[in-house]
Amino acid sequence: MRRLCRLLMRGMLVLLIVVLGFASPVVYVETMCREDAVSQVSTPLAERTRSATRTLMTYPEWHIVHAYDDYAEIISRRDPHDFGYWSAITGYWRIVCDLTRASAALGEVDGETRQMIHIIGVSFTFEMLLKAAYEESIGRLVTWVRGPEQSALDQLSARQAAAYAEFLQQVPWYRYDFRADAAALRAASQGTFRDRERAIALGLEHHARAAYAGLIAQAVEAVGQDELTLEMVVADLDPRILEAADGVRLLRMTEQGALVETPRYRKLTGILFDWAQAGARFVEIAGNDQIMFTAISQRSGQEGALADLPRQGYGDTRHLFLIPVGELGGALRNLEENGLQLEHVHDY
Repeated sequence: MRRLCRLLMRGMLVLLIVVLGFASPVVYVETMCREDAVSQVSTPLAERTRSATRTLMTYPEWHIVHAYDDYAEIISRRDPHDFGYWSAITGYWRIVCDLTRASAALGEVDGETRQMIHIIGVSFTFEMLLKAAYEESIGRLVTWVRGPEQSALDQLSARQAAAYAEFLQQVPWYRYDFRADAAALRAASQGTFRDRERAIALGLEHHARAAYAGLIAQAVEAVGQDELTLEMVVADLDPRILEAADGVRLLRMTEQGALVETPRYRKLTGILFDWAQAGARFVEIAGNDQIMFTAISQRSGQEGALADLPRQGYGDTRHLFLIPVGELGGALRNLEENGLQLEHVHDY
């Protein structure tokens, strides 16, 4: 009985240490990265508006998307143990802290948004640590047995990782068919030691993700899905050009410009870029006059950027810019001459 009590106490101590470890970045962000918010008063033209702080606070979720893309790029030529799992984790919490501070100038970040960022951050941290623990030990050993040449399932898993990263650009992760990827790995195995190990290890990972995705999908269904469109006011562009864009609806004309409804997420980035090249001037987006976008360059730092984040596997840098909505058109038109490539315009 005493031995059982000691084991129980040790188990509880380990569990407490683990919980504190995962909670520590959340506590740090909430206590050390919060600043007094500035109240924003405006009279938007759009009927449906969103919080201005969301343009910054959408990035943490995209940081995870970019991490998966970096991982896919790494394993397309090398092995999973070559990916910097720890830098992906610390990069997430570092940018959450920076953007939490910066968001104070746009208003108060609501509790639901903060909660969402912390939940996905803890989940991402847990996933990366588990994957690192396996790939840095058993996974690395199996690659040593395999030799320098990638196996069939090394190549297939790299393609699957790239497809998953692309999927996340527009569709929520929990809608991805993880079980199909697991089945594809089993079917493509050539029976080598590495292939068998990949089919088992990644198969378990995919099935675990699928189970978790089912729970998340049920939760989302219960509370309702986020809106897939937003409203904005665009000037200096023929309404026919606006309506020609896929998914765009002209709502009405105002003195400041055309009020239109557009898709959100990745589709919006393409629409805004095309309209900017056609000479558009953006007046407001979702009722806001500030917006963030990310761009890629070969430079390690960029003047005026909120943050400069190196991309694993690519050898270049992602830059975050927060600018007035009224300057977005010109900024998108001048990217190339400034040595920048547009990556994503972050809506709200």
